[in-house]
Amino acid sequence: MRLRDVDSDRIAVSVLTENPLTMTMKLFDLAGVESERRFSPYCWRIRMALAHKGLDVETIAWRFSDKAALAASGQGKVPVLVHGDKWLHESWDIAQYLESTYPDRPSLFGGADGHALSKLYSNLGDVIAGQVSRFVLVDVYEHLDPGDKAYFRESREQRFGMTLEEVVAGREHKLQGFREGLIALRMTLKTQPFFGGDTPLYADYALFGPFQWARCISTFQLLAPDDPIALWRARLLAAFNGLAAAAPGYD
Repeated sequence: MRLRDVDSDRIAVSVLTENPLTMTMKLFDLAGVESERRFSPYCWRIRMALAHKGLDVETIAWRFSDKAALAASGQGKVPVLVHGDKWLHESWDIAQYLESTYPDRPSLFGGADGHALSKLYSNLGDVIAGQVSRFVLVDVYEHLDPGDKAYFRESREQRFGMTLEEVVAGREHKLQGFREGLIALRMTLKTQPFFGGDTPLYADYALFGPFQWARCISTFQLLAPDDPIALWRARLLAAFNGLAAAAPGYD
């Protein structure tokens, strides 16, 4: 897969007239003050899904203050995938689009029978992302572009009903409970390398997103080095010629 990075303030995405199936896709990808630091758990789902399908993508560094760049999608959050005249958002919807548009490429869901089950893993990934946020919100804030910081603090503190610092306070004492809550994942990975079985599927990418988010943005270690989940994460970091491992992060 060929991957190119550009910055959203230096391009204008236009509606193109050539066959969209032969076109390079564009993915708006959340970035920090450093354009190369991409940390959205939901964008990582799609970056891994695109690599799984072997599709070319041009990633666009996007920041919270640049909502106008997403106007054609009808909303203001990433990931947003642009393919021809289509502007797609919501990671689950994008994954389904990739699967239906490229049925001859490796399946993201392991076939039709795995589609519904993959939705469960997608929802579980959402839950884990919510849990991880309570460990890394201040770290996210510290990595943001200055133009994003006020929005991020206000919106997240409104969501949690407390300051960012209060959300993450005592995270060392909360860690054991978080790790114990992952027991079902750990038990699965003791008998197979991926949640998809012998090879990863979208279920893996949905769960990988929160752990890659934490890796990209925080020095706080969510997982013990010998945890089967940490070993699974390492396998996904190495997948697709080290796509995820190449992202700036704290290992």
